[in-house]
Amino acid sequence: MAVEKKDIEDVAEALGKKFDEFKKTNDKRIDGLEEEKGKLSGQVDTLNEKLGELDALKSSLEKELIALKRPDGTGTKAASEHKTAFMQFVRKGIDTGLGELQAKALQIGVESDGGYAVPEELDRSIIELLRESSPMRQVCNQITVGTPDYKRLVNLGGAGSGWVGETAERPKTDTPTLGQISAFMGEIYANPQATQTSLDDLFFNAEGWLNDEVAREFSEKEGNAFLLGNGTNKPKGLLAYTLDMKSDAERDFGILQKLITGAAGEITGDNLIDLIHALKAGYRANGTWMMGNLTVAYMRKLKDKEGNYLWRPGLEAGAPSVLLGYGITENEDMPDVAADANAIAFGDFKRAYTIVDRIGTRVLRDPYTNKPYVGFYTTKRVGGMLVDSQAVKILTLSAE
Repeated sequence: MAVEKKDIEDVAEALGKKFDEFKKTNDKRIDGLEEEKGKLSGQVDTLNEKLGELDALKSSLEKELIALKRPDGTGTKAASEHKTAFMQFVRKGIDTGLGELQAKALQIGVESDGGYAVPEELDRSIIELLRESSPMRQVCNQITVGTPDYKRLVNLGGAGSGWVGETAERPKTDTPTLGQISAFMGEIYANPQATQTSLDDLFFNAEGWLNDEVAREFSEKEGNAFLLGNGTNKPKGLLAYTLDMKSDAERDFGILQKLITGAAGEITGDNLIDLIHALKAGYRANGTWMMGNLTVAYMRKLKDKEGNYLWRPGLEAGAPSVLLGYGITENEDMPDVAADANAIAFGDFKRAYTIVDRIGTRVLRDPYTNKPYVGFYTTKRVGGMLVDSQAVKILTLSAE
């Protein structure tokens, strides 16, 4: 059944009611007698979990509604012929003429080690599925390139401009310091399996199955790498870069600023406010939080000094739940609340981190290794890099 706006509105209404119930119960827990706190604590945790489920359901329905409105892609005749031949290869293993059609549609030949490039339409569908399922892809900048590696210039400081009068001489300006940064690239692979019987079934959506299976396996591995990867044969993750407590004016390029909470494993509303305002105003305009699910649950219990809850549910279609007025991206690869954990990030992730996709996912069909299953060894080159180390701040839950 197709998703409708009313479905989202109904979930949003239920979310609002459940939040009111959560607040009342949590307030009783805080103010109650000692013997009541244990019982109420369990109720609060149950309500907190239900809030998370409703919030996730609302976001999921909103994404589904957007997907339904997305227009179907159209391509050239060469692209259409290539896609038809490729799906014949997937279903039957027949590759007659596929190499020529691939060269015509993509201007690339067949590699010596075998396998074929996924048609561009399917390749972009995989990337789109990755974007929808990966928290880092949802908020970070993404570019697609046709080369194995990617480099760019960044301004490391220095003045390249100035003010002058209409007829005044143009004084010489300082030459800005430019630096070249490179994406940390790696090859990711997946090997989904299907029986030949299912592939022979005309009602089996082989295209959708391959896209979904590959996207799911890719998203788990690359999502972790975009946040925590060490940069060896994989992207270098955001939290893998050096962290320092120095301000923007004092830190070198490529080093992220961290703030500490002052208490191991604990977070206060003041810590969150400090993190927001450590970021320059230009970055705050597109700021968002990133944290794990258990940290979001922790945030729902926090209040300001006037007793107002810092977390607020999104009660209208398209309105996200917010923490101190900023949206939250849940990323299960973020460390949970614990002593010395880098549990919360805040900033403009699109300006901070760039994900690089090399167009050209390749598939090698293998009907022999795991009979009666047919394996589809699928590879894709992907990378990531920090491009603006002032755009994101990290909250470390430590005393010093």
